[in-house]
Amino acid sequence: MTPNHTADPRRTGRGNRRIRTAAAAAGGLLAALLAAHPAAATPDPGDLAPGAGAPQSAVPPAGRALAPGEIPGRDEIVHSPNVTPLANIPRAFPNDINTDLAFQGRYAYAGNYGGFTIYDIADPKAPKTVSTVLCPGGQNDISVHGDLLFLSTDSSRSDDSCNSVSQPATEKSSWEGIKIFDIKDKKNPRYIKSVETACGSHTHTLVPDGRDIYVYVASYSPNEAFPDCRPPHDGISVVKVPRKAPAQAAVVGFPVLFPDGGNPGAPTNPGVSKTTGCHDITVLPSKKLAAGACMGDGILFDIRDPERPRVIDRVQDNTNFAFWHSATFNEKADKVVFTDELGGGGGATCNEATGPNRGANGIYDITGRGDQRKLAFRSYFKIPRHQADTENCVAHNGSLVPAAGRDIMVQAWYQGGVSVWDFTDSARPREIGYFERGPLSTDQLSLGGSWSAYYYNGHVYSNDIAKGLDVLRINDRRTDSAERVRLDRLNVQTQPEYR
Repeated sequence: MTPNHTADPRRTGRGNRRIRTAAAAAGGLLAALLAAHPAAATPDPGDLAPGAGAPQSAVPPAGRALAPGEIPGRDEIVHSPNVTPLANIPRAFPNDINTDLAFQGRYAYAGNYGGFTIYDIADPKAPKTVSTVLCPGGQNDISVHGDLLFLSTDSSRSDDSCNSVSQPATEKSSWEGIKIFDIKDKKNPRYIKSVETACGSHTHTLVPDGRDIYVYVASYSPNEAFPDCRPPHDGISVVKVPRKAPAQAAVVGFPVLFPDGGNPGAPTNPGVSKTTGCHDITVLPSKKLAAGACMGDGILFDIRDPERPRVIDRVQDNTNFAFWHSATFNEKADKVVFTDELGGGGGATCNEATGPNRGANGIYDITGRGDQRKLAFRSYFKIPRHQADTENCVAHNGSLVPAAGRDIMVQAWYQGGVSVWDFTDSARPREIGYFERGPLSTDQLSLGGSWSAYYYNGHVYSNDIAKGLDVLRINDRRTDSAERVRLDRLNVQTQPEYR
């Protein structure tokens, strides 16, 4: 199977999430998001079209720092004195949403609802597009390992090809799951294998294990009407990929993580998502440990047997968390940062009305040892910069900045931009740097901003939904030591041992 390398102007839309029809969902979601206090999250903004804003140059103009309480002008670039924007490449798919990032050597791989793009980042000040692959299927979460690239499809498609079109999940022939590409030739990636998984693949996580790579596939929202996604959906799919024979990749298990069904959600817990699977899983292979963000639950589990992960502890926050979205360990593996995607990524939740604790990060210390380890809540962190009511903003994808002796993250907040924040003191986290643009629109809610912001080999790379790939540099004594840490690859959900 061979992917398309140019966009097809005849293609009229993305594959929509299985439980929504395009017009009704977009209209209903938008109405809900305009409310001052959004309730339960609608996971990820795939049904809303990205905004545009003003034209953008390849070299970002010099910005300025914000005054307290100030909201910058439309598309205005602002940043703290210790963060410098270096470069921008406009998005390759003008009508689709940019999503996650992965890295390997001199290359960055950027997912998009329409496919993916490979960038040469050998010179971070002048990144170059190497190839663009058209392969529609939201949300195209992306990972790389060796000559293999993995892509998640979580929209019901007519088949597993890169020429597929949207098709109702009520049809048995519909397909969702993992696609595997050979990327030995970066200019011509080759599609080699697909693996269908229950309820598709919203995100995935690689777990290298000797001769094999295991892929933990996170998906959710089952329905009795969907032949390939019926309840209960209380676990994750595990795909085994032989390194030397990736075409033999197959599902080898579906470990149940919530034998009691997990968080029941509303009406028992108003404003909280019912747990019907997981949104994202982060593994720490060096510690044989994983953390799962699973809709209404946060979990810690043991992955010594990668085919049979085992839950150690589980926590809920039925006061301030609407949708457990992602997880990040610190270097010592004695803390986990969980994010809450209140409003599904399309809501304006970084305003005074929403407050500092909802749509935030939750910082948990890991106490105890072995099977007695527990997740102990310490505090919330939310960016202190209020955003306009026309800006979608909430905690989203980020990574560690491997600064010696400190726990520091860089993190995407959609139109809240990119935040650099320190959680060395779990009870007193604080922002130490930022980069953002002003609203895409000043008169209506518009979708945009940084989807993923990750630190890789001395620079921060942000995949902006509407603006494309941004490259930033942090100049701060607290993060200077991180520049000495060099990695040969980075899939953020497969956390490396930095030292």
